[in-house]
Amino acid sequence: MSCPEPPRVTYGASVTDDVHAPLLDPQFRTVLDTLEANGALPLIRGSAVETREHYRALSLARRGADYVPFPVAGVEDDEIDGPAGPIRIRVYRPVDDRGGVVTYLHGGGWVVGDLDTHDPVCRKVAGETGSVVVAVDYRLAPEHPHPVPLGDAMAGLRWTHAAFPDRPLAVAGDSAGASLAAGAAVVARDEGIPLAAQLLWYPSTDPTQSSQSVRDNAEGYFLTAADMRWFYEQYLPDGSDDPHVDLQHADVAGVAPAVVATAQFDPLRDEGDAYADRLRAAGVAVTHVPGPGLIHGYAAFIGLVAAADAAGATALGALGDLLKAAP
Repeated sequence: MSCPEPPRVTYGASVTDDVHAPLLDPQFRTVLDTLEANGALPLIRGSAVETREHYRALSLARRGADYVPFPVAGVEDDEIDGPAGPIRIRVYRPVDDRGGVVTYLHGGGWVVGDLDTHDPVCRKVAGETGSVVVAVDYRLAPEHPHPVPLGDAMAGLRWTHAAFPDRPLAVAGDSAGASLAAGAAVVARDEGIPLAAQLLWYPSTDPTQSSQSVRDNAEGYFLTAADMRWFYEQYLPDGSDDPHVDLQHADVAGVAPAVVATAQFDPLRDEGDAYADRLRAAGVAVTHVPGPGLIHGYAAFIGLVAAADAAGATALGALGDLLKAAP
């Protein structure tokens, strides 16, 4: 006599047996327990300035005494013209140059993060895709709310396109940077900037924060639902239905092919999944990289957590393939 199949659930693009649904990766369990024990959580620390200092210290602390930067052929800091003055950028040149170029926008809730906090990620993007990477130090909220960060991001993307006109161009980012990258991809389509790809690591695409994953993963997994509310209060103090931010209502037909990576234990999981579906429904080629067992921000733990390494390699491999295939 055959036994009935166990109930099925869908997570991202993968279907698993409910009784075997992925649990939080044990290495991330250790990471979260360590952060909690060391008083590194919660992430928000009063003012934006205090939170920036805390986030920066936390980011740099991940690089212990044995930290070895991912090798690149060269790193150069520079400034470009922005909408309200100079914008700092950092240009990474890969050891194995395969001809692409990526404008990278760091995460941090539009409030925290800088060129240094995301230096390891940018090095990894350069190395794994064989591309020049241009990291953009866009201005931050609440001093500079929307649309200022997107305007700075576009200045960086336009500069990258002008500085490397013969290379296939991508825009990429993580978290809030992924939201900016997605908005920039829409603007690039409208301006005729030829994007070959966009990489969106766990993007924020829904200011209403109404997805089930916001409730399911509200606490206990590094980024909390309360954190996201605070970040949006800084970034959108008057609210916004601008489709460059409220991307679930954006016209995305004709934007660049996308790699959308999400994480199971992330408040933003469902809106990232939904944005991948929205792109696909509009006829955009999409590679969706679900992250079973992973948390928001896992790209910052590449090299430290094996499951983050695997998901990161898949996402960056897909980005590299899109750049390689570009005319």
